[in-house]
Amino acid sequence: MIVGVMILELFIPDSASLKEKRKEIRSIKDKLKSRFNVSVAEVEGQDLWQRSSLGVAVAGSDVNHIKSVLSDIENFLERCCPHLIFQIKSEIFEV
Repeated sequence: MIVGVMILELFIPDSASLKEKRKEIRSIKDKLKSRFNVSVAEVEGQDLWQRSSLGVAVAGSDVNHIKSVLSDIENFLERCCPHLIFQIKSEIFEV
């Protein structure tokens, strides 16, 4: 089994409360889940108003497919919300 993991470091400058931040994060998570069929969770910064880290995971049996999905996610995020992305890191593991 091949597992692709991506960590998205986000900065949400317009957020003035946790409620506003959660709304933005929920929107991003829902888009990623529905469009790419991946698992997404907020993994850091839950109590911060303007910062967040999202973990994205995708599993499969083909390395090229996993690389393609991670690349498509990165391209999608750069198109839909480039102003929020602080850093993107990804890795692929064979289990």
